[in-house]
Amino acid sequence: MSKKKANNSGIVYSTDPNFSLEPEPQEEQETLAPANQMLKVKLDTKQRAGKVVTIVDGFAGKEEDLEKLGKELKTKCGTGGSVKDGIILIQGDYREKILKWLQDWGYKKTK
Repeated sequence: MSKKKANNSGIVYSTDPNFSLEPEPQEEQETLAPANQMLKVKLDTKQRAGKVVTIVDGFAGKEEDLEKLGKELKTKCGTGGSVKDGIILIQGDYREKILKWLQDWGYKKTK
């Protein structure tokens, strides 16, 4: 007996005659120009065992462009971080530096 499953969606049976196992294609959102981005830079310590994290939120665009911006910011700060769910997390308090760099790079609506 083979234990391989062809479909891992968990759906066993559907009474909907229009049901399809294929996910609906999602449109890829185009990345806005830096001048039109409304980014928010804030500090957070919640659920991080008291560690300080700088959060850059509000990026509208493709995931790879967000990853690229996150990598640039981590490199400039010389620290670690991650990009998850459309949010850039930078370890440490770098609000002023990140704000300055973003405005220098053309993100004029950054707060």
